Amino acid sequence: MSVQRIAIGCDHAGFPYKRAVVLLLESLGMEVLDFGAHSEDSVDYPDFVHPVALSVEAGDANLGIVMCGSGNGVAMTANKHQGIRAALCWTEELAALARQHNNANVLALPVRFITETQALAIVKSFLEAAFEGGRHQRRVDKIACGS
Repeated sequence: MSVQRIAIGCDHAGFPYKRAVVLLLESLGMEVLDFGAHSEDSVDYPDFVHPVALSVEAGDANLGIVMCGSGNGVAMTANKHQGIRAALCWTEELAALARQHNNANVLALPVRFITETQALAIVKSFLEAAFEGGRHQRRVDKIACGS
């Protein structure tokens, strides 16, 4: 696995799974940039997702992982950044395809709809998959709106 540094962020709903994800990443020898949240106290997810997206865009992190109840809010927030391709994934197969076909660089997890065990398997699948390039590169190039 070539990924070395992962940025992570979540809201209060995602917090219960965050520690397990961080432990998994560290067990794989990865450095984790933890942007919060740091408790189950109610917070606004954009405050934690924007720093993840900025970190990935700047190259400070290779990939990002964001979590909230549905995964939608964190995915929408991350995707506001021009250099981010956040994918909302609730299965291992979706996570692998997001990397292989869409070159996703941020994984969004819907923690209220998956178990912690599933979340860890999805994260692992996302990290183990690699972008296939080829015809997919042409399509990924068309995602960005340009500046």
